[in-house]
Amino acid sequence: MSNIPEQQDPEARGPQDHAAPKNLVPGLLLAGFGAVAFSGKAIIVKLAYRHDVDAVTLIMFRMLFALPIFAVMAWWASRGKAALTRKDWLGVCGLGFIGYYFSSFLDFAGLVYISASLERLILYLNPTIVMLLGLVLYRRGVTVRQLAGMAISYGGVVLVFGQELSVQGAHTAWGALLVFLSALSYSIYLVYSGELVRRLGALRLVGLATSVACLCCLLQFALLRPLSAALVAPEVIWLSVLNATLCTAAPVLMVMMGVERIGASLAAQTGMIGPLSTILMGTIFLGESFTPLVAAGTALVLTGIFVVTRRQ
Repeated sequence: MSNIPEQQDPEARGPQDHAAPKNLVPGLLLAGFGAVAFSGKAIIVKLAYRHDVDAVTLIMFRMLFALPIFAVMAWWASRGKAALTRKDWLGVCGLGFIGYYFSSFLDFAGLVYISASLERLILYLNPTIVMLLGLVLYRRGVTVRQLAGMAISYGGVVLVFGQELSVQGAHTAWGALLVFLSALSYSIYLVYSGELVRRLGALRLVGLATSVACLCCLLQFALLRPLSAALVAPEVIWLSVLNATLCTAAPVLMVMMGVERIGASLAAQTGMIGPLSTILMGTIFLGESFTPLVAAGTALVLTGIFVVTRRQ
């Protein structure tokens, strides 16, 4: 929601990793449209910030409108299944808090200070963070190729960050740190969600965990803001509805359906269209500049992530 990168969930795998030819085009389209829709979140958030609204209020509206969708998703995926145990509920609540609530809030807060393009590139570092967490927590091996890819991708982010820092000032560093912590938070969710995904299924876990996150955002608003803070410009309401539907719930379903048809690996590679679409939309709707440094940094990030995630 961050994104959940706003990335293709590695755990949301279909029954096969190789798609039948008849499923290839529909799968590619679903994965591609899902990645583009995820990327539109940052654009909508930046547009909403122009109407004098803060991160706490804005994320409350996003989750308020998304809650019914995810609740229905959880109910649908739970039909005919065994009830969750106490341990399952603790896992769902923990993953919902760290992976969707905390990650999304940090992302929204960071977007106050940095461009949508830089935000998307930082979030796209998720595979490298997951790789490092696997090394630290589970002693999983890391190849020289993966380390080289990580260095390339981080070099690209540093390139774009350096340009934005020179133009926007020191607050860029704070915004970049918040978004990076958002990516770290979501990566922790990915690392620890594997067992629950196997027991509950990807759709059921996502529906339940995101519902928990929605309730956390509503509670956060109730504790930190007066009720009058919900009186916002009509544009904020409509943008939040778009964010909750087009850029949150719909992409989750599209990416899962894409993974089911073409496999997780190809869906992840198709997701590389995400940062490119964010930069394009940022240029069109937000007036963000597209410079040679941004182009070079984006190319480095995409190249590095491709190297890290491609199969041997």
